[in-house]
Amino acid sequence: MRDFAKSTGKLAKTDTLDAAILAHFGEAIGPAVRPIKDADLQALEALVTRHRQLLEMLTIEHNRLSMASSQTRKDILQHIAWLKKRLKDIDEQTTRCIKATPLWLVKDQLLQSVPGVGPVTSSILLVALPELGKLNRRKIAALVGVAPFNCDSGTLQGKRRVWGGRAQVRSTLYMATLVAVRFNAVIRAFYIRLCKAGKPPKVALTACMRKLLTILNTMLKTNTPWAQSAPENA
Repeated sequence: MRDFAKSTGKLAKTDTLDAAILAHFGEAIGPAVRPIKDADLQALEALVTRHRQLLEMLTIEHNRLSMASSQTRKDILQHIAWLKKRLKDIDEQTTRCIKATPLWLVKDQLLQSVPGVGPVTSSILLVALPELGKLNRRKIAALVGVAPFNCDSGTLQGKRRVWGGRAQVRSTLYMATLVAVRFNAVIRAFYIRLCKAGKPPKVALTACMRKLLTILNTMLKTNTPWAQSAPENA
């Protein structure tokens, strides 16, 4: 919104100016209407957010442990143990929350039927990407930020790059793809084929992220588990 305001020459920021800019943005851009999250979704989102926060704290404590003195090492280890216990409790609460909602349970089972997609990835996709299964493959890829965009000017044709999108979903999808490249036959074969064609590993991995996302999107759209959709996807 600030970028939009700056593009119209509005550099100052007050509540009154913000209200006018929001109204102008709505009139000029016409953003799609999004439904308000219900109480169940907000509860699941809070659990997923807490899971991420605990992981971040664990990472910080592990980094501190590597440089800790003998006076603080015991305290850090105790805190790490406590954080791991809380992380396990949050994961159990998340599982119960998903099982309590039939629609989420069906989607969760479909997502986790794919090699490389675990409970954490599934829960984040349910919360942070509710559009999954409702958009076509190009729109869902652009929404997540794994679709290549042109960078051309006149006769100059630049490299296609991916950018933007939902960072939390993209980072989760990246980790799932790392696993899928090793244990998912379809994604692994696709990755090997791209590498043999001369694609840099990072480019090949990004393409695998997009392919995995496309597969998940199709599975939810057609309500088809991996065992049935894998031959077609291959």
